[in-house]
Amino acid sequence: MSVLLPIRDAAPTLPAALRSVLASRDADLEVVCVDDGSTDDTPSILDGFARRDPRVRVLRRDPQGIVPALNAGLDLCHSPLVARMDADDEMHPDRLVRQAAMLDDDGGLALVGCQVESFRDGGLAAGWRIYTEWVNGLVSEREIAREAFIECPVPHPTWMFRRDAIEALGGYRDEPWPEDLDLLYRAFAGGLRVGKVPAVLHRWRDHEARVSRSDPRYSREAFARVKARFIASIHPMPAAVVWGAGRTGRRWVRLLEDEGLETRALIDIHPGRIGGRWRGIPIHGPAELAGLAPGWRREGLQILSAVASRGARGEIRRELASLGLTEGEDFLMVA
Repeated sequence: MSVLLPIRDAAPTLPAALRSVLASRDADLEVVCVDDGSTDDTPSILDGFARRDPRVRVLRRDPQGIVPALNAGLDLCHSPLVARMDADDEMHPDRLVRQAAMLDDDGGLALVGCQVESFRDGGLAAGWRIYTEWVNGLVSEREIAREAFIECPVPHPTWMFRRDAIEALGGYRDEPWPEDLDLLYRAFAGGLRVGKVPAVLHRWRDHEARVSRSDPRYSREAFARVKARFIASIHPMPAAVVWGAGRTGRRWVRLLEDEGLETRALIDIHPGRIGGRWRGIPIHGPAELAGLAPGWRREGLQILSAVASRGARGEIRRELASLGLTEGEDFLMVA
């Protein structure tokens, strides 16, 4: 088993992360640590662990960024199964064996994650608790695929994947959006199956220094762009219908247009918008769906529910299902 661990300036949390990996029940493992130009005590910490435990291998390089570090480390991994790990997280001793067993039991799976325990010094913010609850609620392949255009349904540090499958996709890419979603969407587009061990096997740390809080590649706009780039390759459609004429829905219309995908109609519940147009696109109310949805379905159009409210998603799901529409075939939840 290979554990791929990219690092930059992680001295406060790195020892706990490494100890948790080395305490894994899978004793036949290597930890490939890629030090991407650290300037704190990270190099000496890595050297100390490598001297004491030959399973720790260190690649030290000038700072080039997370994607080059991931690909350089992937090239050094010897095992056909590679597990991701972050230097500020901790893994359960059973994580690697449980994930490897899932992949061994089902040769069609290419990538699996696990459920997480999120933690933060001083306590988690409400938003992160909600996100953790959401991501832990997605366990089956169907649930993971169904929610993939809301947020990342399998946290990147929890991944274990077949190295040959990821290398066949071209590995990680340096794009102006999150590298994990880019790779996950390419996996879905390539027909690869993604699963999750239904157990909390990873402690996922939240803190203000997270790269996702400072790098523009992890901004809300960047997340929206990568979703718009891949949605039609995973769910082919000649055009879209967007449910939501508010800020989220309008952003989706613009981004889909940038990708060459037309929005045929908008759906909204606001009385002041129904019957109007935005950028020439007609805005319909839910009461009109019974007459419109069958035609959209025959044309292969997808209804994209781009409503920011979490509670509204359940109502929209029920409304569309009552019309005989199937999620994943006729409509999708997006954010």
